[in-house]
Amino acid sequence: MKKAVVLLSGGLDSATVAAQAIADGYGVIALSFRYGQRHSRELVAAKVIASHLGINQHFIVDVNLSQWGGSSLTDTQQTLPQDGVAPDVIPSTYVPGRNTVFISLALSLAEAQGAEAIYLGINAVDYSGYPDCRPEYLEAFQTLANLSSKVGVEGTPITLKAPLVMDSKVDIVKRAVALKVPIPQTWSCYAGGDTPCGKCDSCRIRDQALIEAGYPQWTSPS
Repeated sequence: MKKAVVLLSGGLDSATVAAQAIADGYGVIALSFRYGQRHSRELVAAKVIASHLGINQHFIVDVNLSQWGGSSLTDTQQTLPQDGVAPDVIPSTYVPGRNTVFISLALSLAEAQGAEAIYLGINAVDYSGYPDCRPEYLEAFQTLANLSSKVGVEGTPITLKAPLVMDSKVDIVKRAVALKVPIPQTWSCYAGGDTPCGKCDSCRIRDQALIEAGYPQWTSPS
């Protein structure tokens, strides 16, 4: 069976992408990170999702990006944003270089394991305007992947796939339902705890999409 590495954070988008990769006929190798984020709750969700989807290979790698700060997701002294996403303003939850680091490690894993593709849950529509979630970023990284890998030089490059990149959040919810993703088991909240806060930008974007898609029962507790 052809293989794909999936960056699995434990959130709705990455879980949907993992399910999509399986539907596309790939044997999935999941890759998650402890990058110095505020909490490990999303990694608990990632393990649950991997088990639910029957993913047997799941690597969790430590890359402590919190050492140099620069993001409210890694710096507990900063306040998590709750005021909505302003146009043309990159929020404090952006983690400098995170996707570049993650995809580079995914490329290493994919090449070592003989995987043909890397699936990413990046989205450029209903999210926070991160610069490393745009189609042009993905296109540039594909060029880098082709140039920097043995398989790329030999003419069989590893393909970066971002099936959700231009989907709305409502579209993602509908795709997740169609793929039988256990949405209540995913974790998108920026805060830790036993239940999603329902107040951070990620919770509010997710909850609004669930309501619009017709699944208010899966929103954050009020």
